[in-house]
Amino acid sequence: MNIRALAAKAIFDVLERGVSLSVALPTQQQFLRDGKDKALLAELCYGVMRQLPQLDKLVSGFMEKPFKGKQRVLHQLLLIGAYQLYFTRVPAHAAISETAEGCRALRFENLVKVVNGVLRNIQRQHPALDESNDTLKYNFPAWIIRRLKDAYPDDWQAIIDASHQRPPMWLRNNRRVQSRDAYLGALAEAEIAASAGSSDDAIKLESPTDVSRLPGFADGSSSVQDGAAQWAATLLDPQHGELVLDACAAPGGKSCHLLELADIELVAVDFDEKRLERVSQNLERLKLTAKVIHGDAGNIGSWWQGDKFDRILLDAPCSATGVIRRHPDIKWLRQNNDIGELAKLQQQILDNCWQWLKPGGTLLYATCSVLPDENREQIAAFLERTPDATLEALPQQADPAAVGWQILPGQDGMDGFYYARLKKALL
Repeated sequence: MNIRALAAKAIFDVLERGVSLSVALPTQQQFLRDGKDKALLAELCYGVMRQLPQLDKLVSGFMEKPFKGKQRVLHQLLLIGAYQLYFTRVPAHAAISETAEGCRALRFENLVKVVNGVLRNIQRQHPALDESNDTLKYNFPAWIIRRLKDAYPDDWQAIIDASHQRPPMWLRNNRRVQSRDAYLGALAEAEIAASAGSSDDAIKLESPTDVSRLPGFADGSSSVQDGAAQWAATLLDPQHGELVLDACAAPGGKSCHLLELADIELVAVDFDEKRLERVSQNLERLKLTAKVIHGDAGNIGSWWQGDKFDRILLDAPCSATGVIRRHPDIKWLRQNNDIGELAKLQQQILDNCWQWLKPGGTLLYATCSVLPDENREQIAAFLERTPDATLEALPQQADPAAVGWQILPGQDGMDGFYYARLKKALL
């Protein structure tokens, strides 16, 4: 299979059909067996998503007329060719020839010369990439840039820069199997350089590696989970014997971490039935047990008739603007008016979860967003309308008076995340 053709199909699915890259990429990777080929396919897809506005402006400037309809996939193919010429070490002749062959693999043999000609002209002229406006300069949608400028007048550029960086690979040590120090030693013996993260179970690898190389991974010694996401279970602080709800559980990393921390009765629910399969798979690998339920966290009474919960983890649906470095397609799949709709959904789920929390119980609200509408403003509004709710300051907050803890992308090597811990008053 031609790797450039597969990449063009994946990017076409994202940009023309609104499919997430986390779905589109594996769909095309299944046609490849070699790990290096799969890695190259991922590099091309992620690279184009990161640099999309500049690459699109470049390619469009060398086209006499745009591709339309079914031929639109060839525009994505040209983006891939241009990305290789500007951002990779692939020799220019190889990048052009393999991309042109991709046109043939996509069954547009009559347009191979067109693709080849456009890329050769780009190579010969090699114009500087356009930076004439903020979208082109930062390769970010204008609406996100505006929101970041308003929320972080001193840090918005740093947030964008961090969102362009390749994220490190984080592991979560399974303390039920071994101590973190013991696992760091096992990694060292396997010649995998790593260091301890800021939370108790976090380990950051110096370089990403295939999980097959990780000592005991198949038997549950560790899991792949970003350092910021690992704070969720730690901050919720489950205690033995408690009834705990993970309200938006898929794909299950936080659910498993909660079970690693304490002997609890865990209910893991998610609205996406397909993604719940990942929860069950993770539980099975780690030899953990939970009640996995397909249901709506905004209407708990429709699927749960048991006791109220001692603790609830609400990792709410959000814009995911804090994890763009891992999912650069978010920039192009999200729209400005999505934020208001997401905030309404978060409010609905938060209010319903609160009704199912025992007096004296703890709810941890979390998002992987950096936008105040979904984070501190959401929690401030909740506190105003909820007299039996108290916000607990977290030790990790730089400002104890802040409404929750906002982690920005790249902070201590972590993704962007937000946490607010709420305590329900006793009767």
